[in-house]
Amino acid sequence: MEAFTLDSRLVQVLRKIGPSIAENGLQADRTDCYSNENCALLKAEKVYSALVPEEFGGGGFNYRDMCGFLRELAAYHPSTALSCSMHQHIIAANCFNHRQGRPGQALLEKVAAGELMLISTGAGDWLASNGEMERTEGGYLLNAVKHFASGSPAGNVLVTSAPYQDPDAGWQVLHFPVPMTSPGVTVLDNWAPMGMRGSGSNSVKLENVFVPDASVAVRRPRGDFHLMWCVVLPVALPLVMSVYYGAAREAAARARARCMASQDPVTPYLLGEMENALTTAQVLLDSMIEIVDEFNFTADLNTVNEIVKRKTLVADACKVTVAKAMEACGGPGFLRGNGIENLFRDVMASHFHPLQEKRQHLFTGSLAMDREPPAQAF
Repeated sequence: MEAFTLDSRLVQVLRKIGPSIAENGLQADRTDCYSNENCALLKAEKVYSALVPEEFGGGGFNYRDMCGFLRELAAYHPSTALSCSMHQHIIAANCFNHRQGRPGQALLEKVAAGELMLISTGAGDWLASNGEMERTEGGYLLNAVKHFASGSPAGNVLVTSAPYQDPDAGWQVLHFPVPMTSPGVTVLDNWAPMGMRGSGSNSVKLENVFVPDASVAVRRPRGDFHLMWCVVLPVALPLVMSVYYGAAREAAARARARCMASQDPVTPYLLGEMENALTTAQVLLDSMIEIVDEFNFTADLNTVNEIVKRKTLVADACKVTVAKAMEACGGPGFLRGNGIENLFRDVMASHFHPLQEKRQHLFTGSLAMDREPPAQAF
């Protein structure tokens, strides 16, 4: 039995919009397009502000609830759940920062007031970021192409970064929001992946986009690991991996149903392997959520290490789950339209979220040797 449950209010939301999410998702996957209809459904139910504290105008749901919601949403359409998780991790990071007495409240209030959908480019930018920033009166002019911007066709605000060579401080990375309606912002039609086809992870092109000085929230040395990642990684990865676990769990459920009448003597062995892998993913995901502890974790390298180790293991277990689900179903499991093949493809994307497996091994192994993780780990 799973250790986590879901708030009854979110259960009602899923019952209300889940079937439509699934139907719209099928069309989105066929065309490699983000479902604007699904975004509208989530906005109507105030899902984008659900994690914002009530005193700031949000739903006040706890972190575990949001992980559970994403898990269940993934059963209807993993791509919609994944793009939603990218928004939620920005909200979660700002919730943590607010609790620590750092800036966060203003963004949370804006999201709740307008039910805004945020788009993250953090995983694609990482430590060095990309693009060019030129100093101008009152701010900067930004030119860049930001990749893997999930939800960009329907999002409201791009939460991004870019490098800037400060004449005094040298190379820095500046972090800031960019409204998607800003002049010079274009969403490119270039998302045609193997899996997560409906996540809308299109690239965003920014041409001479003005970034006011007041919008710059963080300045950090370019290429160096910064404390902010000790916040972002712990809150982001359980949310993201909840999506992949939800997809794997749905694949397992479909495989059980399809194999129920099988007379093949090998089928129980395959389903047994599937069940073991699914349980591994479940236990480790719940451990990740426990580490976050409703934003009461310590933001340091040790916490990051425990989270990224589990991320690798959850991803591996989810991949085994969907592979065994497909294998147990035999040839029909390999065919489109039987409900396994698409989930298999979607779960394969779990590898590409940081830290990728070999980078995680380098990071964790360096800490085990009492060394600072090298830049290559990031």
